[in-house]
Amino acid sequence: MKSISQVAKLTGVSIRALQYYDEIGMLKPSKLTAAGYRMYDDNALQTLQQILFFKELGFPLKEIKELLEKPDFDRSAAFKKQKELFLLKRDRLDRLIQLLERLEKGEQCMSFKEFDLSDYIDALEDFKSNQAEIVTQHWGSIENFDMFIQKIRDDEEHVAKLAIQQFGSIEKYTEEMKHNLKHFSEIMEDWYSQIPEEMRTEDKFLKLASHKGEDVTSEPVQNIVKEIIANTQATTPKLLIGGTENYCQMIIDTYSNHYLSKVFDTKHGTGSGEYIVKAFRYYSENNFTENN
Repeated sequence: MKSISQVAKLTGVSIRALQYYDEIGMLKPSKLTAAGYRMYDDNALQTLQQILFFKELGFPLKEIKELLEKPDFDRSAAFKKQKELFLLKRDRLDRLIQLLERLEKGEQCMSFKEFDLSDYIDALEDFKSNQAEIVTQHWGSIENFDMFIQKIRDDEEHVAKLAIQQFGSIEKYTEEMKHNLKHFSEIMEDWYSQIPEEMRTEDKFLKLASHKGEDVTSEPVQNIVKEIIANTQATTPKLLIGGTENYCQMIIDTYSNHYLSKVFDTKHGTGSGEYIVKAFRYYSENNFTENN
């Protein structure tokens, strides 16, 4: 057991902050002494460690408290998710360091003002806070959406360039995205309703993932891959998919993407994305390799 002053010295968290965490019910002491002093055991220190990781990633205290209070909160899974977010953050810091090295050498760099996506990111944060159910439905979990936002932050310059190319300015892009977020459910419902039920590729991918555990070389599994390809060719302009071989590679690349695979796995079960990659890779290797 450690006293509150010992915990403060060990962690760098002020005594007042620890008292506040107790007051809001986010981190209760393990016990109180007869004199009323707070004492913390190893389990409490592990919870504090979790809180500090979330804080370092920019999570507000209210959101941290809600995460910790979830009945299905998994400490190990949370550490894994935090690690993923920190890796994204590290990549961004590495790019900033590289930029500083270029500036030190006297290289000319563009203004960052025109690539400021803070207003759009704020809109995403607001969407997450007010539409948690919709976010969970389409991204699999709030944590996955946080990773989505973090990826935008980490690749802000590239996203901003594309926004300017397509919309003319960051302001117009942000305005359009805010409108889409405001009407997200209606837009998704309208888009989905326009696709005939038998042509809905998303359902086919889910059907393919449901065979997880079976040999991807089996006829039933490969028939589903063929169905997905046929449906895509029937509903998507060839210009966008660039032919069957290119489409297969696009699916392999998409479901190999760490973030997108995580979203799919959260919604449909661990290993679903990897299984889809294996099924499409087998199809590709056995239908196109000889032609190369």
